Amino acid sequence: MRYAIYFTPSEDHPLTRAAAEWLGRDAFSGEALPQLLASGFERPELAELTADPRRYGFHATLKAPFHLKDEMEEADLLDAFRSFCTARQAFDIPGVMINRIGPFFAIVPAETHGPLQDFAASVVEAFEPFRAPLSADDMARRKPERLTDSQRQYLTTWGYPYVFDDFRFHMTLSGPVPDDRAPVMAEGLEAHFSAFTNRALRIDGLALFVEPERGAPFQVHSWQPLAAPTNG
Repeated sequence: MRYAIYFTPSEDHPLTRAAAEWLGRDAFSGEALPQLLASGFERPELAELTADPRRYGFHATLKAPFHLKDEMEEADLLDAFRSFCTARQAFDIPGVMINRIGPFFAIVPAETHGPLQDFAASVVEAFEPFRAPLSADDMARRKPERLTDSQRQYLTTWGYPYVFDDFRFHMTLSGPVPDDRAPVMAEGLEAHFSAFTNRALRIDGLALFVEPERGAPFQVHSWQPLAAPTNG
């Protein structure tokens, strides 16, 4: 069993439903869904190009997947998760957009947002006491030889290379897309998610995801709302 702390909107949020249709899977129920067929794609190709995010479920990584330390129990993690969420206020990312990050596509902030960066850092730090050290195999999977010096240090210290100064919020919508298919993918994503881009995205809750065994699909174990902002 591995755990992860991700941002995803609530189960009944329109963005959650739209993402489940796009990926062909609901991370809250764990159920496979008929995948929406985007213009310009045959069904097998689209299914292949979205296989990676379909397994992980629609989310933005805050605390990357980890095993619990031997002395920790799931109940301890759940208590800390609920306490953390009730002590933090919801806030908005001012604007989000579809963008290509390397070979894959994601929903990302239109520009770096300080409160989001600070919030992500606080999640990493708050749940570090629960994380078991990475195994040698887990370290190797991250291909440390390809990381920057700071990313290698983060991987060693925090179990994930893309934290703090190297954190970039993204909600992944595809696996690697060949360059010649990228324009078609971008067009399909822009059309499907047009109701959610170029506007604010509220960070109003967190999800504790679980991976029952290595390679299994991730599923939402618990979703916890953040506190209402004092300014509304």
